[in-house]
Amino acid sequence: MNILLLGSGGREHAFAWKISQSKHCETLFIAPGNAGTLHHGQNVAIKATDFEAIKKFVLENEVKMVIVGPEEPLVKGIHDFFLADNQIKHIPVIGPQQLGATLEGSKDFSKQFMMRHNIPTAAYASFTADQLQEGLNYLENHSLPIVLKADGLAAGKGVLICQSREEAKAELKAMLADAKFGEASKTVVIEAFLKGIELSVFVLTDGHSYKLLPSAKDYKRIGEADAGLNTGGMGSISPVPFAQGDFMKKVEERIVIPTVEGLKKDNIPYKGFIFIGLMNDNGDPFVVEYNVRMGDPETESVLPRIKSDLVDLLLGVANEKLHEKSYEVDERTATTVMLVSGGYPGDYEKGKEITGLENIENSLVFHAGTELKDGKVVTAGGRVIAVTTLGKDMESALAFSNSNAAKIQYEGKYYRKDIGFDLK
Repeated sequence: MNILLLGSGGREHAFAWKISQSKHCETLFIAPGNAGTLHHGQNVAIKATDFEAIKKFVLENEVKMVIVGPEEPLVKGIHDFFLADNQIKHIPVIGPQQLGATLEGSKDFSKQFMMRHNIPTAAYASFTADQLQEGLNYLENHSLPIVLKADGLAAGKGVLICQSREEAKAELKAMLADAKFGEASKTVVIEAFLKGIELSVFVLTDGHSYKLLPSAKDYKRIGEADAGLNTGGMGSISPVPFAQGDFMKKVEERIVIPTVEGLKKDNIPYKGFIFIGLMNDNGDPFVVEYNVRMGDPETESVLPRIKSDLVDLLLGVANEKLHEKSYEVDERTATTVMLVSGGYPGDYEKGKEITGLENIENSLVFHAGTELKDGKVVTAGGRVIAVTTLGKDMESALAFSNSNAAKIQYEGKYYRKDIGFDLK
């Protein structure tokens, strides 16, 4: 069948690579895609949020499944758009409807959901602009450090960890009174700080049953040893060494099952991926956040470990028969190292020619921010290339990821050489 994949990043290249291997996939279209996705299907010059253009395309090209990579189309209601249109409502969309997508689209909504279903998370309170003084009063007696989260989507920049009450008050004013993050910070969630090691757990659900996908850990800070500014992700490891046995039993019993059951109890239809950001606090898992799609760069480590036919699993989601599908995971470790543009996550230049891709051995290369220009692959984003290796252990896989990262060249290239440093 013909499949349309929405998105343009490293996550989508990894999806395109995996989907194109499926016995169910005849032609794969990627909208808009990048220079890497071209190797696995046909790029289409349509934005992932242009619903009318997407409708026209799926009808003209007999598309039988739409897979949504990024969160924005989901939060804006692409699944609902399909269901409301008689011409396309029969085409399954992998990704939740707008109500389910609010788990990522609103931090306050997701916290209320967790509280309602007794899912372990940090204590919190939410405030709007007209409650600014109440929020400032609330900060007076808050333990340090203090976490402030913009309620809405803020491109990964809406979470602040404040080390003093003075800093927290200044930032709360900037977010609520001065719209620091625009519409996203019309409401701000003030949260207790969770100590521990973060990890990501991924779930695929048809709204009734679920499959627990491989765990992963990503590295957000630009600098080595987790120093400097936050980024979209500088690399990832799968599996996470401590995410097994008793710990994963706690995750499944305390978080995954109550989440899937909570969606049912609240009459929130959900067909797609749930990304659960967790904190391991002395062996006990707490939810930091929900995302309603796969993560990036975690996808680049997780998908290579899934041995089963991904489209077959997604058909199970579409038909609400996921429980009937078999599912197998590669026991090897996957390590992903992300190459970024000079200056990222601040200002950076685009259009730098990328060379050396043909020299890569024993690793997968997933394009994140690239495009084809005049026959050359050039940089087109802050995060440029993800280099993923499957190895018998983390050390051997990282050795290949790092050596191959060194072979790729473009002006201003930067990557962290210490991915996985805290897991050794």
